[in-house]
Amino acid sequence: MTNNKTKSKPAHYIEAVGRRKTSTARVRIRESNKTNFIVNGRDAKEYFKTEEERHLILGPIAKGLGKGKADVKWSVEVHVQGGGAHSQAEAVRHGLSRALVASNQELRKDLKTLGYLKRDPRAKERRKFGLKKARKAPQWSKR
Repeated sequence: MTNNKTKSKPAHYIEAVGRRKTSTARVRIRESNKTNFIVNGRDAKEYFKTEEERHLILGPIAKGLGKGKADVKWSVEVHVQGGGAHSQAEAVRHGLSRALVASNQELRKDLKTLGYLKRDPRAKERRKFGLKKARKAPQWSKR
């Protein structure tokens, strides 16, 4: 038995996942006439308050595509959760870099030398019992 219902195909997009600490970003990019950046349904400039965070998320597009290798404008849509604002910005950068490499393998070398394709594994170490923090022991006293 066949299903005669026709499904409309969504516009072609490339999806990638970026992570940092406890933040996870699902990034979708598609070719567009103009560049726009949406994070969790809001504009990226509205979502990321500081200039440093905005600079982080636009790094792969500015540095990877800025050398004239690809004159393509991208529409970027991101769903990010977990962690803090800076950690989320770095997760977006990681996911965007992965998506750009999936679209054009020539960008891999440049983005890899910039360190954008590396998943930064550093995260807060868990607290152990008998200690005050992960490694800080209570003060020792002789008596």
